[in-house]
Amino acid sequence: MSVISMKQLLEAGVHFGHQTRRWNPKMAPYIYTERNGIHIIDLQQSVGMVDTAYNAMSDVAKDGGKILFVGTKKQAQDAIKEEAERCGMYYVNERWLGGMLTNFKTIQSRIKRLHQLEEMSEDGTFDLLPKKEVIKLKKEWEKLEKNLGGIKDMKNIPDAIFIVDPKKERICVQEAHTLGIPLIGICDTNCDPDELDYLIPGNDDAIRAVKLIVAKMADAVIEANQGEQGELLAVSEDAADDSLEGNEFAPEKEDLDERQF
Repeated sequence: MSVISMKQLLEAGVHFGHQTRRWNPKMAPYIYTERNGIHIIDLQQSVGMVDTAYNAMSDVAKDGGKILFVGTKKQAQDAIKEEAERCGMYYVNERWLGGMLTNFKTIQSRIKRLHQLEEMSEDGTFDLLPKKEVIKLKKEWEKLEKNLGGIKDMKNIPDAIFIVDPKKERICVQEAHTLGIPLIGICDTNCDPDELDYLIPGNDDAIRAVKLIVAKMADAVIEANQGEQGELLAVSEDAADDSLEGNEFAPEKEDLDERQF
């Protein structure tokens, strides 16, 4: 069974592409028809490709990999932040800084500065400084938080990237290709599908459409992590059962189920 239905995609407007004059011919295989000068995306293909992307996201998460969610256009900003936070992954939703991946060491130095400013605020250092200096430092902090807040806990380059609109995020795409990082993303009719390893043909300009797909990708991560936790719990229970064998004072299985291992 598919993780998303045709009805859900239709209701969110995922089928609406761009004006026919703005299309990328490479997207022709994913276009169903043209209506009033607008390309209509073949949602039957999109359903299957959401499944494929979902599995790709899940596989990365199951292996303990980290995924970076990227979407800096207005229609994607909120969904990218909310869903990345919901599934415990990193995100960039304001501005892609050149070299964010290919020059990660420099970015790490800025992240270190962000953490330093956070500590200064928490430990009372700001209270000891002149007001003008504090204002200046807070402006620096706000700027760093805005651009790097979603990756401030990212220690290494991600194992995969989920992207909304590869055309808009072309610098991110180029850096991912340079480093060999797999790309998963929403690809509208004006984009080049060859840039993505796992594409989802769909509308990347409607808030509802973007939210629906990004949420499904976050669900894939959450499901993978919950499955991992379930396996760990099962192993813990088996180990506990083994250790209690032959112990006349061992509690019944029902008692064990009420404990947290």
